[in-house]
Amino acid sequence: MSLKSYQREFIEFAISQEILSFGSFILKSGRKSPYFFNAGKFNKGSALSTIGKYYAAVLQDENHLDYDVVFGPAYKGIPLASSTVIALSEHYNKDVPYSFNRKEIKDHGDGGSIVGAPLKGNILIIDDVITAGTAIRESLAIIKENGATPVGVIVAVDRQERGTGEVSAIQQIEQDYGIPVMSIVNLDLIIQYLKEKGGYDERLSIMKEYRDMYGIKK
Repeated sequence: MSLKSYQREFIEFAISQEILSFGSFILKSGRKSPYFFNAGKFNKGSALSTIGKYYAAVLQDENHLDYDVVFGPAYKGIPLASSTVIALSEHYNKDVPYSFNRKEIKDHGDGGSIVGAPLKGNILIIDDVITAGTAIRESLAIIKENGATPVGVIVAVDRQERGTGEVSAIQQIEQDYGIPVMSIVNLDLIIQYLKEKGGYDERLSIMKEYRDMYGIKK
């Protein structure tokens, strides 16, 4: 698999903003990871504008996807979904509705738990990462409760890492719901970028060991 230009740019951008960091990080799973992706650092207008372009680029690549609304799960998915539809409008002349959920149902004003466009038709979910898959499953349930159809998920990074079994949380979602889960980049592409860039020999060795230990079977 070769790096596309937008994927290379995304990795460079994530490293420059310290959104993608290398070192030693303890994950929720207890695993000691040699890298970490922190979407919480998309905390400036320029960064948010930039990340939207990369999600939109994936959608241009996956042009077979038939979606009516982009959905951003609370909380991190909300700015990501909004920046994605802005990028679709500005760069591809596509005016796509978006919506997001409230964590708590509002019982006054407009009420309900969904803000923005109604969840009708085919729904595409935008989020940062899938770790255990809990948040995505909650989003899929919300979409179905509203009578809509989930058609896919896009995340920023696919760690390509096994969960408690032999498959990743992403693969489990794909198997359980029959929808594609796409990513801007995955671990293999990050490793490929570091190889091409050079100067990361020690880091590459550690990352490959981690992939051998926890990576999904291909």
